[in-house]
This record gives sequence, C-alpha cells and structure tokens, in this order.
Amino acid sequence: MSEGDEGDDGGPGGATDGDELTYADAGVDIDASEAATAALVGAVGSDPDADDAGSDYAGLLDIGDRYLALATDGVGTKLLVAEALRDYSTVGIDCIAMNVNDLVAAGVRPVAFVDYLAVDEPDERFAEQVGAGLSRGAELADVELVGGETAVMPDVIRGLDLAGACVGLAAKDGVFDGRAEPGDALLGWRSSGIHSNGLTLAREAATRNHEYTDACPFEGYETVGEALLEPTRIYTDLLDPMRERGVRGAAHVTGGGWTNLTRLGANRYVVEDAFDPQPVFEFVQREGGVSDEEMYRTFNMGTGFVAALDADDAESLADETDGRVIGHVEESEGDGGSVAIRGLDL
Repeated sequence: MSEGDEGDDGGPGGATDGDELTYADAGVDIDASEAATAALVGAVGSDPDADDAGSDYAGLLDIGDRYLALATDGVGTKLLVAEALRDYSTVGIDCIAMNVNDLVAAGVRPVAFVDYLAVDEPDERFAEQVGAGLSRGAELADVELVGGETAVMPDVIRGLDLAGACVGLAAKDGVFDGRAEPGDALLGWRSSGIHSNGLTLAREAATRNHEYTDACPFEGYETVGEALLEPTRIYTDLLDPMRERGVRGAAHVTGGGWTNLTRLGANRYVVEDAFDPQPVFEFVQREGGVSDEEMYRTFNMGTGFVAALDADDAESLADETDGRVIGHVEESEGDGGSVAIRGLDL
C-alpha cells in the first residue's frame, strides 16, 4: 500500500485463516502482565511525601527548580532474532530508543544512559556489536553513555539480555501535563517498523512458514530477520518543537499498541488518518492469521509517536517536524478511555 491509502477491509491485511494467532498464544498475556505489574507497584508502595507530578512514562523526582526523571526498559525478545542472524549491531539503538522515547513522551530531555548486559558467557564479537549500537543510539538521541554493567550468569541467562536506564532533566513548567482535552488534535509521527515491542507475537507469526534467514518477501530487506531487526526510531528531536507549540501530552506507541493513547486520559481518541502500516506488519498478520484488533492492540502499525495539542497549533507543528494530523479527541461516552481506528474500537 502507498502511504495514505487504506485497504477496503480497514486493516493492514486481514487474518487469512481460522488458526488465528494472538499475543497470549505466543506467550505474552497483556492482562496477566498488567496484573503482575499492579501487584509489584502495590507491594513497593509509594512515598506519601513524594511530588505528585509523576508520568506514565517516567519517574519524576523534585530536585528544587527542576525534575530529575528516570526511565528503564530493555530490548526484549528482539534479541532472539539478532541471535539467529548473529547480528547484534542494531539492538543497542533499540535499547536507547525505548528509554529516551519514554522520557520525550513525558516532556523530559534525556541526558545520560547506562546499560546492563547479562550473558551466559562472554563473547567479544557480540559485545562489540552491542557497544557499537549503543554508541550509535546515544549519538542519535544526543545523550551521554556514562557506563554500564556486564554480568556473566550462565545459571540464569541463556544467550544475552540487554536493558538500560536513562536519566533526564526538565524545568518544572517544561514537563507535559499528560492529559488531552476534548477538541484537541492528535498529531502523529511515522515509526520505522515494529520497533522493540510485540516481537514475541511477530516472531511466532514470521517463523510459522519461514526461517529468519529466508529471503524477505517484500522490498527493503534481504531476509525476514533483517526486517524484524529494523531499529526503533528515536524521537528526541520532537521535544523542543512540541514544547514550543504547547503539546499537552504525548504517547509513545509501544506495548499495548494504540491503547497507549488512553494514557492521555479517559477520552475517546478518534484516529482518522494514521500512517499506513509498513509491509512487515502485513507480513506478520498474514503469516500468523492475526486479527486486525490484535494487531492494533500489539503494534504501532506505522505510527510510533502521538501528541495531543490545541487544534490551532497542530498543522504548524506537523509542518515543522514531518508529522501529520491523524485525528482528534472527543469526550468519552463511558468511564474509561477508548481508541477508534480503522473501523476498530479499542
């Protein structure tokens, strides 16, 4: 499909058979994951004296005239694709991107990053590739790499795991409020592909009838695995323009797909002109027989970052940043938020 065109069925390709694959079938039950996270947060508790300006994307610590912000994330099972291809050159970019993009969604400028690499046995070759990716990611995000940790744990790790943490700073009047208002425009920016979430489902679908080393059935990549490894886009360049145009809140479209928009408040988010999914999404859906709803609840589907702002400022921001107005915000008809996109109600 060309960008801006939608299929007649309102989705990227449509499930093709009765053997429908879901994220839970592939091994990740989002509801169970959210319940476990809630249990962890409840057990940790909260500091009654802490500032209440927290974000869904970062922890904010009041340090006087500014906030110190922290975010942490990892690459996830995308590492298994890298392992299969013996190509770890891009996963460092993913690791940094998944962290800095969360800070940007909070309205915070990322400044420094620290990584954690856990392995079953040391290997100079892949360590060098990981390091090169981290260096490139830091350059793209304009953050400093300030060290890290490599742990050798053969009894715990099979292969490797890569995660990290990012610190950022923001003036107290610089962080986003994080709440959209009815009447706001929704502005979106293109993703680079699958990014670094939903890979458990994508891998299961892609390998039903293919190997990672098979020739890619669509243009742009030599192999199926290379398409899955396309590194996550970094959105730090959007921060200053978004602040200047009075963005109220932003959403990094990661785990949970388009339902991330409901983090901006209990509104109805009507998406009318999202970017078209890249061919890799059509491939995953076709090979896995994945429903449209499951795809949009799992993946970014071509749009990796969304902001809510006054409609009068939206076109100007879009022109400045190569984004586009993709929809608008309405009052919710119920108690919770919802997302309407391509004939789906999420």
